[in-house]
Amino acid sequence: MNAWPKLSGLPGGMSATLTAEDAGGFSKPFVHNDGKLRSLHFTGAELQSRMDLQKPWQLEIDYTRTMMGFLMLHQAPLHIGMIGLGGGSLAKFCHQELPECRISVAENNPHVIALRREFALPPDSARLEVLEVDGAAFVRARAASFDVLLIDGFDHQGQSASLCTQAFYDDCHAALKPGGIAVVNLHQDDGDYALWVKRLQRSFAGNAVEVPAAQGSNCIVFASRRATLTPRGINLNESLAVLGAGARLQLRAEFARVAWCMKDLANA
Repeated sequence: MNAWPKLSGLPGGMSATLTAEDAGGFSKPFVHNDGKLRSLHFTGAELQSRMDLQKPWQLEIDYTRTMMGFLMLHQAPLHIGMIGLGGGSLAKFCHQELPECRISVAENNPHVIALRREFALPPDSARLEVLEVDGAAFVRARAASFDVLLIDGFDHQGQSASLCTQAFYDDCHAALKPGGIAVVNLHQDDGDYALWVKRLQRSFAGNAVEVPAAQGSNCIVFASRRATLTPRGINLNESLAVLGAGARLQLRAEFARVAWCMKDLANA
């Protein structure tokens, strides 16, 4: 599901206590509405997803805009895999803006999937499928399936342990088609962050770069199944051209920042 940024304060009337778990150990999220925005939480102290009620496909949390930077590395994906549904922010955006692309989402928490209509996620179709399945098992069974793989697997306890092992990152590499891109949302303030990046670098033969999100502790790792991950081929205007006018307006500044970060890292 979506990431785990800290809230600066709790919405009115919300408790910081954890939500209940079912017999299978899955936490039950809750929804908060303020008239303009709808948000998904496991606790009052963390935000999982946020949606503008008037523009449900818009990316409201900054790290999701950073993750869409994969379009600067792969402009025409035909199949995107996602681990973690949350409020469906990335799935909705890709479904809206990439009409030629098929989207497969793995989400293991049935209570999250049950909220998909509240967060305006389109029903399953030839272009979109939401699967109730463990994310690690999902990629392990999908060798050479995806042009892009978006990994955003958090719950109220943080990063899911099964989604940061060496074997999992090896399976992510294998699940990509040649030239495919993996995009992994991590938290820099986690004590194991450096270990996870090291594992990603090993699985992708060093072809990975870290791009901190503009806010919070999220850091997005872009990893490529190709000879070399280089920012030299990035063309900002061409990457934005695949999107509609509203999405271009929303993502232009973030794409420029991501491209600058990538070039800066390449020259370091």
